[in-house]
Amino acid sequence: MYRDLPCVKIDGASAREGTHPVVEEVPVMILVNGRHLATAMMSPVRLEEFAVGHLFTEGIITSRDAIESVQVEKQTIRILTRDHLRPLGPKRTILSGCGGSASFLDPAKLPKITSDYTLDTASIARAMKQVLDSEIHRLTGGVHVVGLASGEGVLCVREDIGRHNAMDRAIGYALMEGIDLSRTFLVSSGRISSEMARKCLVAGVPIVVSRSATTVLARDLAEKNGLTVCAFARGSRMNVYTHPHRIRVSGAGQP
Repeated sequence: MYRDLPCVKIDGASAREGTHPVVEEVPVMILVNGRHLATAMMSPVRLEEFAVGHLFTEGIITSRDAIESVQVEKQTIRILTRDHLRPLGPKRTILSGCGGSASFLDPAKLPKITSDYTLDTASIARAMKQVLDSEIHRLTGGVHVVGLASGEGVLCVREDIGRHNAMDRAIGYALMEGIDLSRTFLVSSGRISSEMARKCLVAGVPIVVSRSATTVLARDLAEKNGLTVCAFARGSRMNVYTHPHRIRVSGAGQP
């Protein structure tokens, strides 16, 4: 997921040659039933989880059972589905940065979350601390981290150069493990954009938390469709922008 690359390290008036761990970014081709659906610029690990999560959050499949097989060969993912897919647009490029690309989903037809799941702020603080303790995140400073958690603790931690790809990996893990996403929450190191909110809505995750900010469009989508958005979550402090009835205040411990 990373390589030690040579560099010149400058510290004040001194300079020396050295190395530093740098994350990898590769193009990964996604083929569905023989058709080139998209090419994703991403970290070259856990590609099966990413494929399952991405097809689900894009509304291309409705469950893990819709997939007959997933084959990963180097930088190509081949997926066979049990049913014919609805017609899709031209192939896309999924960028690793903030822009991403257009979704197959109509934002006016996103599902609404009705889960009665609630969460205390202490659980949020513990999950955020554990997710941000990712070794790759600390070592390289070049990946986003997304964790899937429940009130009992963190279920998985997934990294990628793109925060939306990391979220797809976490959701893909849940689908492959048969986890009820309506009783979980997602924790992210990166900004909650409209794309991140949309993925939560499609997956049915009722709460998304970030150490960073959110956007107005993400907030609007979340408010309309029943998603709780918590941003700037740092220890016992956080801003709850939508559906605060799911968040119970408690002693949240240390940042």
